[in-house]
Amino acid sequence: MRRLFEISFLLIVVALASACGAVRPSKYYALDLPPAPPATANTHDAALLVGRLSAPHLYRDDRIVYRTGETQIGTYEYHRWAEPPTDMLESMLLRLLRGSGKYRTVQRLASNTQGDYIVRGRLYQLEESSSPSLAARVSFELELYEKKSGTVVWSHFYSHDEPVNGTEVPDVVQAFNRNVQRGLAEDTASLDQFFTSRPR
Repeated sequence: MRRLFEISFLLIVVALASACGAVRPSKYYALDLPPAPPATANTHDAALLVGRLSAPHLYRDDRIVYRTGETQIGTYEYHRWAEPPTDMLESMLLRLLRGSGKYRTVQRLASNTQGDYIVRGRLYQLEESSSPSLAARVSFELELYEKKSGTVVWSHFYSHDEPVNGTEVPDVVQAFNRNVQRGLAEDTASLDQFFTSRPR
């Protein structure tokens, strides 16, 4: 009788474990690198260093963030970025600035790199928003720190809700792509204008 009970109990445990099913696989997404802009001659005699973007903890993780109300924020468990959003934005910014050919040099900021200016910034939001309609919300700010004077000489804030064409997470990621690329293009154009209008 006891043996029968043990076998029955084991069968129940196995049945419950199989009912739970296999673990859902995580899906990973990446923002597309923007196409390299048409290269121009060295328009601005400036060496740029692209520094780190700061961000709240949620945007330094790989989970995709969503907002369900004014103050409530959540993260998807099985939908993740291939790398933290701040890293992706830094790579995109570096590609745009370097590919433009407008600056003497463009490098990542490191302990042994030399440059005249540091481009740095802060990511405020990169989240799926459902109010009032489904959108990819992006807001960030970039600034230009002049090493010689020790001051910030330029800054630009970007914020926009990009409508999502669809209802699935890949549709949201496509909206993020459009939004981030638009924001970086706007910021780099503003930076170009700053150098163009600045007396040599």
